[in-house]
Amino acid sequence: MNPLPRQRNDRGSITLELAIITPALILLLAALVLAGRVQTTASAVEQAARSAARDASLARTPEAARAAAAAAAARELVNTACVATTVGLDTAGFAARVGQEGVVTATVTCTVTMADLAVPGLPGVRTMTAQATSPLDRYRTR
Repeated sequence: MNPLPRQRNDRGSITLELAIITPALILLLAALVLAGRVQTTASAVEQAARSAARDASLARTPEAARAAAAAAAARELVNTACVATTVGLDTAGFAARVGQEGVVTATVTCTVTMADLAVPGLPGVRTMTAQATSPLDRYRTR
């Protein structure tokens, strides 16, 4: 009988633990990048909708309002991950007579690609939409 227990060799256990945990850490990092991209782009889309509605509300005609809304949205989304952007504008408020309340509503849609993150299971693109309303200038002239 041997009174001393046999000692185990722990060589290589750190390497094995690192090999097991590395993919999990990479997925966590990719998830953080994804969450950051989604949050910053969603915030930029909301700001673009507000700016588009505000700039459109200062215009005197529906055509000028559409042009102003598109320019404002493009200005706000210039440094984002949007690959496709659309700007919709409801100009029904321009039908109100001068001196009456009218509003314009801007809807901005942005498509963001996630393909460059190369994380399995993620959708290739994500579409974000924001809407904002702004009152027309009550004393505008045509």
